[in-house]
Amino acid sequence: MADFGGADLDAFRAETREWLEANFPDSLRRDASAVAETEMSAEKPTGEVALWKDRMGAKGFGTPTWPKAYGGAGLSRAEAKVLGEEMARIGAPNPIGGMGVIMFGPTLLEYGTEEQLQRHIPPIVKGELRWCQGFSEPGAGSDLAGLQTKAVDMGDHWLVSGSKIWTSGAHLADWCFCLVRTDQTKKHEGISFLLIDMRSPGVEARPILLINGTTPFCETFFTDVKVPKENLMGPLNGGWTIAKRLLQHERQGISGANAQPGAAGPGVVPGPALEDLARDYVGMDDNGRLADPDLRTRLTRHLMEARAFQLTGQRAAAETRSNSGPSAVSSVLKNVGSQVRQERAELAVEILGAQGLGWTGEAFSRDEILTTRAWLRGKSGTIAGGSQEIQYNIISKRILGLPEVTQKG
Repeated sequence: MADFGGADLDAFRAETREWLEANFPDSLRRDASAVAETEMSAEKPTGEVALWKDRMGAKGFGTPTWPKAYGGAGLSRAEAKVLGEEMARIGAPNPIGGMGVIMFGPTLLEYGTEEQLQRHIPPIVKGELRWCQGFSEPGAGSDLAGLQTKAVDMGDHWLVSGSKIWTSGAHLADWCFCLVRTDQTKKHEGISFLLIDMRSPGVEARPILLINGTTPFCETFFTDVKVPKENLMGPLNGGWTIAKRLLQHERQGISGANAQPGAAGPGVVPGPALEDLARDYVGMDDNGRLADPDLRTRLTRHLMEARAFQLTGQRAAAETRSNSGPSAVSSVLKNVGSQVRQERAELAVEILGAQGLGWTGEAFSRDEILTTRAWLRGKSGTIAGGSQEIQYNIISKRILGLPEVTQKG
């Protein structure tokens, strides 16, 4: 494909449309959900899902604005927007995602060495490896800087011991970007950012069963795990600065504000549009309006809020790419995005009525069961990636400039 450099978007759109029409498999046009279902599956994608992933990865379209030098498409923001529009036009989902794309990759592009970039970015671009995040610990959740997993300098390698909690996808991941303590005498300044191969001896991931019947989170244990020295990212004891930047990417990812073209973003509730769901389950009045006036009002308000959030997220993502990366605004987006998704899930279950009680069995359709389970799963959205209260503290200090309040004992 020619490099239009953003100057001739009409030509870029035409060529992109032609490529998508030729390369997006016909079967996925009828069932695009098959792509999303592989992300948290232990099975590798097969058939046309694998074919679509290979084609997008080879083209760099899964990470369109990432540098060509590492496999990305190297598109301008305007070109990436066109790509997203053309993918949406034919219902083509982005098969390249996960923490490597949303969180780790952007951070590595900023802080990694050239050797680390050459080694880790191309597999992320192609969707070949999965990453997980080793941050929270049983005794270090809200106070993340209190983490105690330690990495001891053994001369030619690090020796890592400790445990992490709520490690999303650790049982499926190939690599972990992990915060470790390398100096016991300092708190924030004693933390380093380490890349750990999850196949290393001494690494164990134990899935945690959630209320919705899935196991996306794990307890992760490191017992005398040897990690090569070159897997240190950034300066020794400089991991807290990198972690803060990565958390900004994470919060924008949870909000859906920095999703790549075709990606729904984490935590998005599956199923048909709410207005279609309401039409089918609640019905319409003689004037062609939703029969329940109260639900009609609340649904309208939700759709307006969701659209406003979507547009705000798009603007914030554009500002992020044009400036120096994500800011504290990501905390605003994370909180609002979590609330919008939870409200959407609650409305969906309410609309289903008695069918919203489905858990299993032939009396309930697949979409009804998924809607109920997504509603349950969505309750964690206001905690994952930093609780609502933590985000409010960040907003008050870094955006509003309010002084810290100290309690007098």
